[in-house]
Amino acid sequence: MATYAPRELAVALKDGLLSFPVTPFTADGAIDEQRYRDHIDWQSSFRIGGLFAAGGTGEGFSLTPQESAEVVRLAVDTAAGRTPVLGSAGGNTAQAIQNARAAQDAGAEGLLLLPPYLTEADQDGLLEHASAVCAATDLGVIVYNRGNAIYSAQTVARLAERHPNFIGFKDAIGDIEHLTRVYATNGDRLFYLGGLPTAETYALPLLQLGMSTYSSAMYNFVPEFALEFYRDVRAQDHAAVTEKLRRFVLPYLDIRDRTKGYGVSIVKGGMKAIGRDMGSVRAPLQDLTDQDLADLGALIDAAGVRPAVDIAAADTTAAAGTLAG
Repeated sequence: MATYAPRELAVALKDGLLSFPVTPFTADGAIDEQRYRDHIDWQSSFRIGGLFAAGGTGEGFSLTPQESAEVVRLAVDTAAGRTPVLGSAGGNTAQAIQNARAAQDAGAEGLLLLPPYLTEADQDGLLEHASAVCAATDLGVIVYNRGNAIYSAQTVARLAERHPNFIGFKDAIGDIEHLTRVYATNGDRLFYLGGLPTAETYALPLLQLGMSTYSSAMYNFVPEFALEFYRDVRAQDHAAVTEKLRRFVLPYLDIRDRTKGYGVSIVKGGMKAIGRDMGSVRAPLQDLTDQDLADLGALIDAAGVRPAVDIAAADTTAAAGTLAG
């Protein structure tokens, strides 16, 4: 059962770094429960705003509804209240409702609503899709503005008027005029988070548009660096942000952009590079090539962002407690 009311969850999330844990798979493609528990335990040991289980970086799009529910349950159980865990809902409307109810049953604190499957839709259709999911759960719901789900400022306002548990707007488009309209129309009724791929690249300018936080995929494998970067953004320390962009983020993007779909694959590559192998990605994604993986490992070391503790220490509860920021 959720411990945060929807509006309380919005307050908790808007002032902390957010992340999407990868989902580890065994050699035969099944969910690796123990590795996932180890990963969530490590990720929860730092001071972070929240974790989104079975999301984009967690390859939620390739999970069955049963697998998605299990991943959320494992994350909630392992985090054990140290940080809010949110679930994800995707696919067609009926599947998204199934995901939402399963996440609530698993004890998630909130829900990220992914774009509906495949088909294009106009604003009335998007409104009804999101509205059906909000009505199906008591959890706080965040819509994800990307792909075939571009919510207008007016649609966001109508959804907010209908559903008190609609609490957030996540953006992966970066259209400044659109974001300005959404924020100016809805103001503090919602919280706003950046969700562009490798969101660190855009975090500082989007802060000026009302997006107080963002989701960091690289937090999965370089958590200390990701948290330092977030603190620099919130402090609006332009020099520190630029230094970190040059030292690690921009060279990281160069590797990510070598192949379509690497936005997720490179995070699992980063896990392997630091000694916390989470297995391969599921098709249609593809793993980093040996050369790309070697380049990523070399970059991690050259940039000085390798996690401060080794894997043996990090996998114990006692060591995890010493990492809390």
